[in-house]
Amino acid sequence: MREIVMDTETTGLDPNSGDRIVEIGAVELFNHMPTGKRYHQYINPERDMPEGAFAVHGLSAEFLSDKPLFNDVAQAFLDFVGDSKMVIHNAAFDMKFINAELKWVDRPELPWPQALDTLAIARKKFPGAQNSLDALCRRFGIKTERELHGALLDSEILAEVYLELIGGRQPDLVLSVVSNIDSKGSDMAVGWTPPQRPQPLPSRISDEEAEAHKEFVEKLGEAAVWARYK
Repeated sequence: MREIVMDTETTGLDPNSGDRIVEIGAVELFNHMPTGKRYHQYINPERDMPEGAFAVHGLSAEFLSDKPLFNDVAQAFLDFVGDSKMVIHNAAFDMKFINAELKWVDRPELPWPQALDTLAIARKKFPGAQNSLDALCRRFGIKTERELHGALLDSEILAEVYLELIGGRQPDLVLSVVSNIDSKGSDMAVGWTPPQRPQPLPSRISDEEAEAHKEFVEKLGEAAVWARYK
């Protein structure tokens, strides 16, 4: 199963008010494991950078002035995402911007069900708690070592948080055994023994049934098979 963990940085909070995407970062997971494949792109928003947004990500209008326009990178972004599930923290925000940018350049919008919102997962798992990306990093002991937000860095951090949210580093943990085929063609698992129960299961046999079985075995004599398994 292929998933894309992604994040964006923008000039503000609302594309309908003229705000634009200035950075996209994404990392690929396959079966919940990082593959090392990434997508990262700075984008020229063709507008000024508000002080509030600059304080968050540190991307100035001057720095972005020679970067490609969204139209120039849209297809490469769509090709990287494909039809894979997009893992996003506060997906409504990023999807709103992505689809606005795609619409402005006459590209097909991405379907909302394709996004998986880790903020919604965190709120369900930790109701009433702080569930920002930074708060979840503190909860799971994930070191961020960052002063400013960055789309690629945040997507890498989110990938770690996502794996913790769905059950740790091995969410699809399956018992690993070495299998051999014996001479009769049956599959035998070797190199593994079942763990011992902390407390034995209670017997399903009543005292009356146990006593009746004992009397039955005694009548069979010492050669009875049951006598070997007292």
